[in-house]
Amino acid sequence: MRAVIQNTVGGPDVLVIADRPDPSPSAGEVLVRVKAAGINPVDGAVRAGYYPLLGEPPFILGWDISGTVEALGAGVTGFKVGDEVFGMPRFPKQAAAYAELAAVPADEIALKPKGVDHIQAGALPLAGLTAWQGLVRHGALKPGQRVLIHAGAGGVGHLAVQIAKARGAYVIATASPEKLDFVSKLGADEVIDYTKGDFTAQAHDIDLVLEPVGGDHADRSLKVLKPGGVLVSLLNVNDATRADASARNIRVERMSVVPDREGLLELGRLIDAGKLVVHVARTFPLDQAGAAHAFLATRPIGKVALTA
Repeated sequence: MRAVIQNTVGGPDVLVIADRPDPSPSAGEVLVRVKAAGINPVDGAVRAGYYPLLGEPPFILGWDISGTVEALGAGVTGFKVGDEVFGMPRFPKQAAAYAELAAVPADEIALKPKGVDHIQAGALPLAGLTAWQGLVRHGALKPGQRVLIHAGAGGVGHLAVQIAKARGAYVIATASPEKLDFVSKLGADEVIDYTKGDFTAQAHDIDLVLEPVGGDHADRSLKVLKPGGVLVSLLNVNDATRADASARNIRVERMSVVPDREGLLELGRLIDAGKLVVHVARTFPLDQAGAAHAFLATRPIGKVALTA
């Protein structure tokens, strides 16, 4: 099979196409012929060596997968050869999604929603599960609550806006000027241009904040949360911010997404009900993975995907 490998950490140019032996599914695994693989910011951080989840190279990046079942390992039930499937297997261990074939745990994938093609399905799992787990599992989102979602046009953010709306929340999102209209069309009740002043002057009485940005966003977000509110951060929250949150009776949840078949099924139900749309800014062929990483670094709207 063809796969995108890297032999050293560095910039996008370290990603090269190479031939590798076809994997075989072990017991409990499914061999998937990959049709599309989503690219996420964590991929770039691992590639560059900033976030050494996979140890030292060589390794194959990627966790988002959509494709067709090629073979079943011993003991696998619920799937058959030819099924269209998607998922985010093995995270944070190596899933090797940037390849034509991937052997993955059967309990970490699900049937692809009928309402999307492989490109959209391949772009969905990591960002979608992050949004779902952040809002629902960690944030315990309830209908009628006021939610602030930072970076509402990003990979996680644009899905989180839609998920929160589907669960009956009042949604406020931040975005840059050129992305305000996009976020508004997703269903956000209010969209804040973060270049025109501090969001804390415009958002108020918030029950839940989803924070994927970093910097001082976590600290400033405390100012808009109600007592009893929840700050869900995708990045580390420092001790001073945690102490301030405790003093304000605000719960802080530092989350990292995990494989979640039930979450995948819920995302699929939202898609098939017309309540969730995956926006893919651009696709690249497998042998242009470096160019895809460079494009993702420009912070496009939505997601970027590779096609195998």
